[in-house]
Parts: sequence; structure tokens; C-alpha cells
Amino acid sequence: MPVLVAQADNELAGESAGLFEILLSGGVTGAIILVVLLSLSFVAAYLVFDQIMTLRRKEVLPEGLSETVRQALLTARLPEADAACRREPSVLSVVLLSGLAEIESGWHAVEKAVEDSLAEQSARMMRRIEYLSVIGNIAPMVGLLGTVTGMIFAFQQVAATRGAAGAGDLAEGIYQALVTTVGGLVVAIPSLAAYAVCRNRVDTLIADVAFQAQHSLHPVKRRPAKSVRPPKPARG
Repeated sequence: MPVLVAQADNELAGESAGLFEILLSGGVTGAIILVVLLSLSFVAAYLVFDQIMTLRRKEVLPEGLSETVRQALLTARLPEADAACRREPSVLSVVLLSGLAEIESGWHAVEKAVEDSLAEQSARMMRRIEYLSVIGNIAPMVGLLGTVTGMIFAFQQVAATRGAAGAGDLAEGIYQALVTTVGGLVVAIPSLAAYAVCRNRVDTLIADVAFQAQHSLHPVKRRPAKSVRPPKPARG
């Protein structure tokens, strides 16, 4: 039994050593490219965690805020509606405050302010998600760069030996170069998948914010805008 355990440990150590040898077989250039890919993977992981914490429904749409503002507007208590929004900072509160700021100008001004605020908040939420898309597009290119440079070195060896290098030597250089392509795809595929999920989440949350904002501010629609009387002409 101890012999079998020792053999298993030796095989595991050999596989680990072989993996590290393959990862480091690209020389300095390959090592730099792998470090870049590893850095991109850490950034992508941080962005995914950040979006998981940011795109929670209660962070974007605090429960009860919409109805509180609506009830305050139904009884013409504008300061109470404003205070309720400021107590719970969120995307919904920012949109509602934009509409409340134009309440004296009538419904059309309120509606325009809400639309502008929704577009601004949507762009702000998408801005950080776009980095996942950038990483998903850059990582394969970085991996391909490693593959191309690795193949250049492999064929350079063939040229230096004037064709003396065998097919085995050439194949070894090529599969070592392909390691960076695999690394690029390993980083890119989860990044693009996370980008698609987060983008759909943002679209859903923004649609919900728009619905709740319209529901909350609807009492304003029934209020007539302040009529502005034109100045009387001066008597001569």
C-alpha cells in the first residue's frame, strides 16, 4: 500500500511538473503573455463580483419607495416625497428626484427629465459592464499573439538548423505556442458570458425603474401646469 501511495504521489508530481513546463515553455515572451492573461482574469473576476453586488434589486429599486412617493404626491406633500428619495439613494431615487425637480413645469417636463435620467443611469451602469466585453475581446487576441510568436520561434529553429529539425521538434514548438491561445479562450469565454448576463440584468432593472417611476409620478399628470400670463402691454 505505501508503494502505491508513493507511485500516485510521483505521478501527480510529474503531471504538475509537466504542466508548469508547458506553461513556461514559451520563454520570456510566453511568460509575459501568460502574466497578462492572468491579470485579465483577475480583473474580470473582480468586475463580476462587483456587478453581483451592484445589480441587486434592492440596491437599484428599494422596496416601498415607489409607493411612498406616489402616496405623498397624491396628497400634494412634495417635501415628503423628496425626503423619501434622499433617504434611500438608488437608481430609482435619482430618477424620481429628476422628475420631482421639474414638477412645477408640468407633466411633459417631468416625463422628459425622467427619460433623460433613465438614459444617464443606464449608461452609467453599462459603463463598468463594458469592461467585461473588452476583456472578452482582448484575451483571445493576446493568446493569438502568443501563438504567433511561438510559431515564429519554432520555424526560426527550423531555419537555423537548415531543415535539420524534425517534425517532432516543430510539433513540440507549435503545441507549446498554442498554450497561450487556450489561456486566452479560458479568460474570454466566461468574460463574454458574464457580460451578456449582466447586460440583460441591467436592461431588466432599468425597465423596472422606468415602470415604477411612471407609476410614482403619475399623480403629477393630473396636475395642471402653472399658467404664465403674458405681461400687459404698456399704455401710451
